[in-house]
Amino acid sequence: MQTMAVQIKDNYVQNFMSYVNNHSENITITKDKNLEYDPYFYERQKELQEIRNNIKNGNSQLTSFEDFEHKTNQFEKELELKYAN
Repeated sequence: MQTMAVQIKDNYVQNFMSYVNNHSENITITKDKNLEYDPYFYERQKELQEIRNNIKNGNSQLTSFEDFEHKTNQFEKELELKYAN
């Protein structure tokens, strides 16, 4: 069995449901709560998993908020000095 996401135009839902009902021995419909809350749930989940894997294998580095804030403040000061004239 395969699982697929199907988008149906509003004006075709009734026809689609009739088709599904006529072929119910081969088709099962369930609502995915994740997709109800966030239509891009699985794309975001995949991206997050890639980020976590990159951090674990050393290809990316996780930065603390304090370090990020410090570097941002330094950068802002550099810009102020550069463009103060």
